[in-house]
Amino acid sequence: MNNENSTLSLSIMSGKGGVGKTNIVLNLGYALREAGHSSMLMDCDLGLANLDVLLGISPERNLQDLLQTDLSPSEVAVSIEEGLDILPATSGVPELVEMDEDMQDILFRKLVTLAGQYDFLMLDLGAGINHTAMAFAAITQLRIVVVTPEPTSLTDGYATIKVLNTQHGINDFLLLVNQVTSQKEGKQTYERLAAACRNFLNVELRNLGYIRQDMTIVESVRRQTPFMKFAPECNAAKDIRGLARKLMRYRQDNLERIAGRHILKEFPV
Repeated sequence: MNNENSTLSLSIMSGKGGVGKTNIVLNLGYALREAGHSSMLMDCDLGLANLDVLLGISPERNLQDLLQTDLSPSEVAVSIEEGLDILPATSGVPELVEMDEDMQDILFRKLVTLAGQYDFLMLDLGAGINHTAMAFAAITQLRIVVVTPEPTSLTDGYATIKVLNTQHGINDFLLLVNQVTSQKEGKQTYERLAAACRNFLNVELRNLGYIRQDMTIVESVRRQTPFMKFAPECNAAKDIRGLARKLMRYRQDNLERIAGRHILKEFPV
């Protein structure tokens, strides 16, 4: 098998801000690393960088340098642990929030060079349905929509799925319910959104699972330490490991299909 395209690319997205998406991305990277898999985490909230804040670091370079210089992703990336790197975004640069097509083209061509360097490439997208976030989501191999049980989160999550479905022709989505109080609440939240997608969009939403509410997360954020390191046996950490196992299994089961694609689907090298 050609190992060149062995990287599984994922967009982690939400319709509403504040659902814990960036924290999930970061700790998922740690869970995958714990299981022996390498990941590149890319902060795609291009106007409001968050990954570096959660880690308490101040990167020398960021996405703006990647776009405006000849630097490669590997030269801009920050190594957090062995096998776990991040591509930091930058804050307060409005022109990056709504990238024009030329800028997207530059970035996507640079990201294609990461094929085979990591097992997983995870894009932490900005919340909402702006053009740049939708463009990122459309080109990855998988899309994870993060919601909470709150009605506003479900409404905004549905709107995000609808835009990608009606404007980009995408009909495969994984749903992850965050901040649930019980397994029952997680299941009910999934079923509510899945029914709306099935009835109005003819889209079958796949259930990736849930992450329980956990006060440990609040303290880990305050300490700028991933909860996978701060409290590795907390409920949220256990749930993140379960999520990681599902993604590892998907990657393993689909390696041949992944190898036959570019790291970013529908985007030529």
